[in-house]
Amino acid sequence: MPFLSMLNLKFSHNAHIQFRPIRPSDLEVLEKLHGDMFPIRYESEFFQNVVNGRDIVSWGAVDCNQPNGQDDELIGFVTARIVLAKDSEIEDFVRYESARLNHTLVYILTLGVAEGYRNLGIASSLIHEVIKYSSTIPTCRAVYLHVISYNNPAIYLYKKMSFQCIRRLPGFYFINSQHYDAYLFIYYMNGGRSPCSPIELIALLVTYAKSGFKKAAAKLWRNESRKPSKLPKCKESGCLLPAKQK
Repeated sequence: MPFLSMLNLKFSHNAHIQFRPIRPSDLEVLEKLHGDMFPIRYESEFFQNVVNGRDIVSWGAVDCNQPNGQDDELIGFVTARIVLAKDSEIEDFVRYESARLNHTLVYILTLGVAEGYRNLGIASSLIHEVIKYSSTIPTCRAVYLHVISYNNPAIYLYKKMSFQCIRRLPGFYFINSQHYDAYLFIYYMNGGRSPCSPIELIALLVTYAKSGFKKAAAKLWRNESRKPSKLPKCKESGCLLPAKQK
């Protein structure tokens, strides 16, 4: 496993960070970290699935130089799940061969670092673990996640790590009887990409613009055709003279 070694004024020791899979002995600390960090309460089944690796992959960060026998205690974590692309909510945002139905995605469920260890690059390293793992899955086309709209540090982190913000989802989270928007972030890999390239996106916008202009022009023409004619009459024959058109 990779490691980080750092000296920070918040510590009285030289922090030595290593990453490892989360295991059953981490259950109590994992539950406490989630409870301290997130306004959402997770069911006990979720934590059991994480520590036992039931359809969830996970990595934990530990400080090997932490005193008082806590050198193997979690100070950070990331949990993720593999899903089929065709069954995911972001199927429309990933281009892949429709004939191959086994393409997958990795969805990051939770990510967190204990308060005393933040801003040390640990969260970035945990995300790198997920990306590295996902890239080894031949069928995986992207890693994606949701982040609440007011979590600016997380939004900055994902953008820095080349995640693309695809959409804002109004009222995605419901916390303490209040709705909050979320952003959807995607990291493409293994040939996966957005359904529209930049050139295709521009072409699509131009097409929409032309279509909208034609509809507006047609509507204007219909409105004009319903109005009483104001064309001047010819005194000699009573015929209509066309007015000058711009």
